[in-house]
Amino acid sequence: MYYIYVLLSEKSKRHYVGFTNDLKRRIKEHNSGTGGKYTRNNRPFKLVYFEAYLNKKDGQSAEKFYKTGYGREILNGKLKNYLLS
Repeated sequence: MYYIYVLLSEKSKRHYVGFTNDLKRRIKEHNSGTGGKYTRNNRPFKLVYFEAYLNKKDGQSAEKFYKTGYGREILNGKLKNYLLS
């Protein structure tokens, strides 16, 4: 199983979109500071959304889409009520 996920930075209040085959491990990596430069400087993070895919290429395509301008609009629509609270 493959996952695209959205993390919300409790520090900057911005969201981060990523892709993984092990969601729990990847979130732990981001929150421990081993996930990459952006996430290291903006932690802690909270998981706010994810989608599961059976096919790796489908998941990678979804991640790429959600990182585009229109993809961000779609995500903001899906998370509209959560982001307002």
